[in-house]
Amino acid sequence: MHRNDGAQIKRVLAGSGQALLPILELIEGAQASIDELLHETAVALVGQLLVLSAEERAGAKQRGRDGGPVLWHGAQRGVIALAERQLRVHKLRLRDKNGRDVTVPACERLRDDADIGTRVRDILVAGDSTRCCAGVLPEAAGTVGVSKSTVSRRVIEASAAQLAELNERSLAGVEVLVICIDSIVVDGHHIIAVAGVDETGNKHLPGLSLGASENAQGVKELLRRLIERGLNASLSYLLVIDGGKALRSAIDEMFGERAKVQRCRTHKLRNVLERLPKTEAAQTKAVMMAAYKLEPRQGIAKMIKQAEWLQREHADAAASLREGLHETFTVNALGLRPSLTRCLCTTNIIENPNGIVRRTSRRVTRCRDADIALRWTATGFIEAQKSFRKIQGVKDLWILKTAFGRPDRKAHVDEAKMAA
Repeated sequence: MHRNDGAQIKRVLAGSGQALLPILELIEGAQASIDELLHETAVALVGQLLVLSAEERAGAKQRGRDGGPVLWHGAQRGVIALAERQLRVHKLRLRDKNGRDVTVPACERLRDDADIGTRVRDILVAGDSTRCCAGVLPEAAGTVGVSKSTVSRRVIEASAAQLAELNERSLAGVEVLVICIDSIVVDGHHIIAVAGVDETGNKHLPGLSLGASENAQGVKELLRRLIERGLNASLSYLLVIDGGKALRSAIDEMFGERAKVQRCRTHKLRNVLERLPKTEAAQTKAVMMAAYKLEPRQGIAKMIKQAEWLQREHADAAASLREGLHETFTVNALGLRPSLTRCLCTTNIIENPNGIVRRTSRRVTRCRDADIALRWTATGFIEAQKSFRKIQGVKDLWILKTAFGRPDRKAHVDEAKMAA
């Protein structure tokens, strides 16, 4: 509703103040709650609007006359959607002289409220389950339409629309610099998620796909769809991943040498330290954290020395430390400054949305199939986007742009303005 519409309604009510006196008496006499009065008022108002709309189409009811080309044909019980509730009303029926039904414009407009799915979805995201929907939706006399089947159907429609929005929107105008790939498990179903950072430091969630990051084909299909939607495959990108040979091979196939891969240091630390007893784990963590602050050659040498020391009694930890070692120093090799390095050396950019997915889907205990899990992940991602901020170290992104040979668009715009 536009602001002018609200002003017009206020003028109408101001001119009909006497008609509101009975309602005021009921409120002051505590004989009815505001919610009950609003409900009964809405029923009466909608009913009268349907009569006026029908009269515009068929004219006023007149007994003993044939009438015009559209005739009144009684009424039937029905419901009209209003916010999270539905009103029981008498829906008027019209027919033409050939016996064919004629729609009442207002009834057709109010027949179905698609937004109820979005509102119910928001309620579920806030932590309530579909079993409790009747408790969190407005309770009023005559309220209907909050059955489990209605809620489920509307939520499915709303979440499916969000998934389509997430996986189909164009990426042609998004100048992505960083692509972060990780997987999340929702009720036993593996989902590959992608987050991106553009040249201005803004975060984006360009897509989701069923499958685990260990599934090269699933990752490859997801990356291919991103390219089809406008991601420029001819440019270089920093790809931050949690590791895995399948994921790495998919990136090589889609981007080749244009992909500068950074292994997530948080995952690397976890993989190494969980293979060590506490005493060795603390000492190894300190060595690794210190090495990551050095320039690549020195840092890698320090890591290799630590792996040699671990090899004697903890060969599996040493092997984990060596695996993909050089790619844990990619951000160092690119010459990024500390604040930007801290931001881009892990998959934390996507871990935050993943955490919101875990929170919003904690009430989902019966994902009958993977599609349901995928839709709920999309819902969590859309919710996460509401709180997105620019990444830390955004002022230093020009270093990454320069390393990738990206043009300075701001400079080009300034030159164009000067030339004009």
